[in-house]
Amino acid sequence: MDNTAIFTRQQLTKAINELPVEVLPELATFIDYLRFKVTPPLPSPEVETPENSGSAFLLSIANLGAASEDDISERDEEILANEIDPIRGWGLKQDNPQ
Repeated sequence: MDNTAIFTRQQLTKAINELPVEVLPELATFIDYLRFKVTPPLPSPEVETPENSGSAFLLSIANLGAASEDDISERDEEILANEIDPIRGWGLKQDNPQ
């Protein structure tokens, strides 16, 4: 058979039927390879998509540290004074110490 010839399904079926039984496992393997070659891959979790990309993650956590106040740098001493107890050290002061 000529390698450049274009076969119809009927001609391929006839050619397969003429093959010896011993080569059929190799033919089956080749057919599996061709199926694999022409089948589009399924998306897997490892493939980066917009939902699991690093930039999407960074954008999702970007507002975690956002303060409701515009500029708290002017109030840093006041904030620290409310969080540091002169006797017990760092921690939130309780309104009603026991």
